[in-house]
Amino acid sequence: MFINVSDESITVNNKWERAELAQIEEISMYPVALIGDVLQRLGMMASVIRHVAGKATFFGTVLPILTWEGDNLAIHRALDDAQPGDVLVINGNGEINRALFGDLLGEVCLARKVAAVVIDGAVRDIQELDAMGLPTYARAVNPAGPSKYGPGQVGFPVACGHIVCNPGDAIFGDRDGIIVIDRRLVSSLAAKLKLQDDVENNFRARVRASLG
Repeated sequence: MFINVSDESITVNNKWERAELAQIEEISMYPVALIGDVLQRLGMMASVIRHVAGKATFFGTVLPILTWEGDNLAIHRALDDAQPGDVLVINGNGEINRALFGDLLGEVCLARKVAAVVIDGAVRDIQELDAMGLPTYARAVNPAGPSKYGPGQVGFPVACGHIVCNPGDAIFGDRDGIIVIDRRLVSSLAAKLKLQDDVENNFRARVRASLG
């Protein structure tokens, strides 16, 4: 960790697999709304988890984190294990009076090639995160900083925005919101998305032709 604090209170699970990034990238060409339609609207986070800074669109694999309310030690520990394309998905217990994430952690995320940060809790340093371009979604914005004592968990399933997020699941975000997909469904999803996209494009073409 970049901070000189004991992480003994953080429980870490490293025994899980990530969805294939190449397959996730193929799916990412479609909007979240279309992906959700194909998956029967399952896996879509509650709209209270909203885009607050950086780019609005992202895709990657879930690196789940559970924090104590107002404490971000688990996030610091998780970044030790983050791989390129990971998305930090943080259950902050919906606490919005203390920010769990700011620009200094954002710098570490960029260095680790983290794809995005999604927090069921609060963030701060919005202007700086916006300048970095790091896609950041959260329940709220608050300037009050966190403690760094723990406890917490890294690499175990968490709830975020009313959705269970398992380690290694695929996750996508755009201006409409966020969807999480079981990693076992990723390999067969691109073909289904293309079929639905073709249906919708044909509908648009028929409407436009009728106005010509």
